[in-house]
Parts: sequence; C-alpha cells; structure tokens
Amino acid sequence: MRLFIAVNFNENIKNTLTDIIRKLGPYARQGSFTLTENLHLTLVFLGEVEPERVDKITMAMEEVAAKSFQLELSGLGHFRRDGGDIYWIGVENNETLQEIQSRLIRLLIRAGFKLEERKFKPHLTIGRRIIFDNSFNEKEFSKTLPEMSMEVNYISLMKSERINGRLTYTEIFSRQLDVSRGEDTGN
Repeated sequence: MRLFIAVNFNENIKNTLTDIIRKLGPYARQGSFTLTENLHLTLVFLGEVEPERVDKITMAMEEVAAKSFQLELSGLGHFRRDGGDIYWIGVENNETLQEIQSRLIRLLIRAGFKLEERKFKPHLTIGRRIIFDNSFNEKEFSKTLPEMSMEVNYISLMKSERINGRLTYTEIFSRQLDVSRGEDTGN
C-alpha cells in the first residue's frame, strides 16, 4: 500500500483553501487541483509499503516526542515542471514542524525504510500540472490570500489509493502530540 505521514487540516483551513482553489480555477488552462478532502501537509512520503511493515511506521511515530504547535500558511508558490507546474501554499518556518519531520526521517531510516533525500520544504500542494493563462499574476494573487493558522495536535499515517477512479487518502493511524496551547484558530 502507498503511505505517507501528514498533518491533516481542520475544516476551517480546508474551506479557506478550497475557496482559494476555486478562485484560481478560471485562470488555469490545464492541470488538476487538490480535492478538499485530500488537502494535507506531507511530512514523510513512504511510497509502497508492505502491510506487515506498518507497525514499524507507527512505532516510529509513537517515538516522536513533541508538543502541539501553531502552523501558519501563507503565500502562493510553484515548482516548475515540464508539462505544467506544481502550485502550493507556503508554510511559515516552524522549528517544531522541522524537528518532528527530521526525527521521523531518522527513526524510519533506522527501521529500514528508504526515503527521499531531498531537503524538507514544507508546503501544501493545491494543484499539479498547472498552466495558467497569461492574465494570471501570481504575486498579485498571493497578496489577496487570507491569513491561515491552526493548532497541530496530531500527525497521521495516511494511505493513498484510487477508489472508483478517484484519488482517496485515508487515515490509518494518528499520533496525538502533547497539547501545549488552546483551540484551533481557524483562519
């Protein structure tokens, strides 16, 4: 099964992101945008994993000691790709997020997983293979984005699969972080 570890978003953040995607849609000549229910922040992409190895992943997640933290999203950006770019919403620099991700990587490598060696650049993918028409101004659009933040209280092990032709992400395990603050702030 195809797995990744992620931060899932609350409904307020998902609704705000969906509104942003809706506003981007008319400018896109091609590509596909992320479905609301699939919006997340990937911490570690594991790829294809045999079911009998899932317990090694959950043990690594359980070993990560971290307090809940405030996550702030801001700015529109993209990674250039042939055939259309990957568009994303940025994540403000966050030491706790970086530490959680780094610790997960070390524990998973120790458990025998082969992982991507790219530097962690936290971002929230909102579209793939996107080509915008010439009227789209990324910098101006980015200025219109609302402030978005939320309390992160847990991390999730997610399964990625196609169900009836639709990409679906299902949480199969979650690890509660130690609560250090109050409620989600929404957007």
